[in-house]
Amino acid sequence: MPKAEITHRSPVGSSSAARTKLPFAFARDQQVMLDGTRLMFGPEASDFGLREAQRRAVGLGDIEVTALSAEAFEAALARIYQADDAASDADGPLTFDLGDTGGSGQGPLRQRDLLEDASEAPVIQLVNQLLKRAVTAGASDLHIEPYEGGLRARMRVDGFLQQIMDRADVPVRRVVSRLKVMAGLDIAETRLPQDGRIPLSLGGRMIDTRVSSLPGNYGERIVLRILDRSSGLMELPDLGLSPAQVALLERLAAMPNGIILATGPTGAGKTTTLYSLLKLANRDERNIVTVEDPIEYDLPGISQSQINAEIGMTFANGLRATLRQDPDVILVGEIRDGETSSVAAQAALTGHLVFSSLHANGSVGAVVRLRDLGLDDFLIAATLRGVIAQRLLRRLCPDCRHAQQPSPSEAAHFPAHGLAVPDDIYHPVGCEACHGSGYAGRIGVFEMIEVGSGLRAAIDRGASEAEMRELALEGRETLIGQALAEVTAGRTSLSETLRVVGDVA
Repeated sequence: MPKAEITHRSPVGSSSAARTKLPFAFARDQQVMLDGTRLMFGPEASDFGLREAQRRAVGLGDIEVTALSAEAFEAALARIYQADDAASDADGPLTFDLGDTGGSGQGPLRQRDLLEDASEAPVIQLVNQLLKRAVTAGASDLHIEPYEGGLRARMRVDGFLQQIMDRADVPVRRVVSRLKVMAGLDIAETRLPQDGRIPLSLGGRMIDTRVSSLPGNYGERIVLRILDRSSGLMELPDLGLSPAQVALLERLAAMPNGIILATGPTGAGKTTTLYSLLKLANRDERNIVTVEDPIEYDLPGISQSQINAEIGMTFANGLRATLRQDPDVILVGEIRDGETSSVAAQAALTGHLVFSSLHANGSVGAVVRLRDLGLDDFLIAATLRGVIAQRLLRRLCPDCRHAQQPSPSEAAHFPAHGLAVPDDIYHPVGCEACHGSGYAGRIGVFEMIEVGSGLRAAIDRGASEAEMRELALEGRETLIGQALAEVTAGRTSLSETLRVVGDVA
């Protein structure tokens, strides 16, 4: 088979175009596919696959035959089979099945593709379609919620929950059991919370889902966190950072030791920022080790470890183990408890640069949170080098946003933060392009502090959050200030800014 892309026409002779679509599993395995009157094959295409494609194409007239490289075939396969459900279901529902766990309770033995055809039982088809819809919509979470009236399913897109199903005729226990089987959980245990994971793929995209079950009045509630491993890492300026903030991060990443924290609520993009920062610190002369839950991206040249609390591989134990691996830079997925914070501080004191995330309300709030975890003030002052606080704001849909002069109450927010009142601010409207929400995508806003001598002394003497905030943020961009600048630029709305960030002076 030729490697380069070549095209010719062949009078290869379905009574209808619908017959030409090959099942996804067949197209993927045989490296051949049909798209209307176009036959495409990859370098490993089998003779059997080509004969079957030609048989299906009989009666369509001239067929364009195209040989593709391996990379081009994978891209075309993903593009054609990720079409909308109506187009994709020409040969029946496109579902997936993760197969048998083998009775081990350790999760699926093999990974199947979401686009693989299957004729399964109704419950399996329902679960498959819910998961497929959440993945194709770019949702970050999928909620399966039993209640008195039946079963509700919602997905979180751009930070907002959208209902996708609410039915009274669904066998709730069977749906929940199906998800637990897929995640390798104990279906006989319905009284205790459980955690697992489901590895998926969608047209070549690797998807990882973290599954959490929680007992409730009407059955177990299941929440799935969806992680798209193939989305790739973003460069620092693409995250929404200003040039001054990029310069500060470059300086922090070059430090020989200390702790650098990313803070914010769940889903604020902390891990993405830390990974981008890790790329900045990645040099051949540095040994970089990570301890994560889960490993969200594969980073070339970096040793990454997955924690497993069930067998004692916690963040604290994993961090202790990495210290025996001669590291220069350590990424700890999250500081959750006093033990992990203590080990991270000891690592920073002994000459290591530690990156981690922390749940806190702001940049200075990270100091208060570390105190709450039991870390002494002198240790925080000696080890903390910088803090990044961030939020994600929904981006206004450019097709339907509506400009309007700000009201007096709206205009009052800008001078309070040293910004000029804009002539117009934009409001969400809703259109077909944004599915009626008025928003499409998200943008990041950041607040960063570098722990200098003044702030270090304030932390050491146990200063209050208000005092530390005044010292740390003097002359620096704040979350609310950067968010209001995005409002002025027309990229988000004032209502979204106040919902996510609030108006904290």
